[in-house]
Amino acid sequence: MSSERYLNHPTFGMLYQVSQAHEGKDIYATLYAQKMFFLVSMKSREILFEVIPYLDARNQAEINLQRARREGSLDLPKWENLFKQTFI
Repeated sequence: MSSERYLNHPTFGMLYQVSQAHEGKDIYATLYAQKMFFLVSMKSREILFEVIPYLDARNQAEINLQRARREGSLDLPKWENLFKQTFI
């Protein structure tokens, strides 16, 4: 199982990875409040944060779960656990 991933946002503090998204982007949530979600893209020397609504983050997480199930990913239990902790 892959390790957990964290980022430090300059304004909102520590973020944790909730799900992979599309095109090399990932969904992160604020660690303490768990109410703000960000679509994060990492480029060679910069990290871009885009605030996204709760339902968009949940939808991307569900798509990630479906993809992991379809591919038989070894990380499936990790993504299921993060989904339950974050959205249920």
